[in-house]
Amino acid sequence: MRTTQQDANVRLYHLGDAAEGGSAETLCYGPLSQALALAAAQSAEIQEGLFIATDNDVVAYLDLL
Repeated sequence: MRTTQQDANVRLYHLGDAAEGGSAETLCYGPLSQALALAAAQSAEIQEGLFIATDNDVVAYLDLL
C-alpha cells in the first residue's frame, strides 16, 4: 500500500459472497486511522473480507497487520 499516512482518506469495504460473484459493502470513507479502528472492531470472520482502498492502491486489511 503506497499511502501510509494516518490521515489519508480511504475506503474500508467488505467483500462478501466471493463464491457467488462478490458484493462490496462500504463500511466507511474517512481517514486511515478511523478505518483501521473500525476494522479492528469487526469479528474475525468479517476481517477476512475487509479491504482498504486509497487513491492508488487496494490492500486486504489482514495483510496490513
